[in-house]
Amino acid sequence: MQTDTTRTPEEGPVALDEGPTLRRRRLAAELKKCREEAGFTQEAVSRQFEWHSAKVTRIENARVPVTPRDVNDLLTLYGVADSDYRDALMTLSRLARQRGWWTDYKDVMRPGNFVGMEADASSAKVWEPIVLPGLLQSEAYMRALIDTGRSHDPQEANDRRVELRKTRQRRLTGASPLNFWAIVDEAVVRRLIGGPEVMREQWQRLIDAAQLPNVTLQVLPYDAGQHAFLGGSVALLEFPDVAHLDVVYLEGLAGDYYEEQPAEVKRYRVEFERLSTRALTEEESVGMIKRLLDDL
Repeated sequence: MQTDTTRTPEEGPVALDEGPTLRRRRLAAELKKCREEAGFTQEAVSRQFEWHSAKVTRIENARVPVTPRDVNDLLTLYGVADSDYRDALMTLSRLARQRGWWTDYKDVMRPGNFVGMEADASSAKVWEPIVLPGLLQSEAYMRALIDTGRSHDPQEANDRRVELRKTRQRRLTGASPLNFWAIVDEAVVRRLIGGPEVMREQWQRLIDAAQLPNVTLQVLPYDAGQHAFLGGSVALLEFPDVAHLDVVYLEGLAGDYYEEQPAEVKRYRVEFERLSTRALTEEESVGMIKRLLDDL
């Protein structure tokens, strides 16, 4: 089935059925390119419109939505005359302001917009050294984690966190499933979360998920030694047809960090692929999990 698109002269099709997060990031990249080609600094643009000094930065980092009026004013300032290109960006600005399904869960989400980017991504490469990736967790496993880490929160809030995670998991199935490649430390699959019965169900879920054609699961054994990702979990989100918008997400107790510079994203991709060569193969990884299940 073909996708309805609006075409821009230089960047190709802008899909109308993609999510608002990716639309906002496409728009931000285009506006930044137009500003740079026109020779304006972010500070000069802010002074021109008497905006807060950080507004242009937030627009170009896709941290805030931008109104169609602001887009029109910016394109006029930048001297963009191509009517088709202007119309395409105006359309994109309107679509980017639509609500994503995840906005209903803003009250229980971490700061940032990882869930929105994940919803728009075509593939995700994930390294997890502590717990299983959220997209592969059974409900009992995720409840054990959430109830422990959020023991002082209302049960209703924790139930909504579980609901959010289960909704995210739908990306692994359906019409356009996410290509999901997870490498997890051996300690992750061995750590008993929630007790033996919870782990029995969780291990079976991993075995089942590994059979999906769009899921790759590898276990990094203890004897793999040191590697570049010892610092914590890593998620590399990749987007269809717009590699320059790929992003690396690093989650930590001190705060989350998004790396969007193409050279740095490429470095993380290379390190992830290098790590995969040191991990057990898919067949060996599933074999290890099956043995854990049989021995429980």
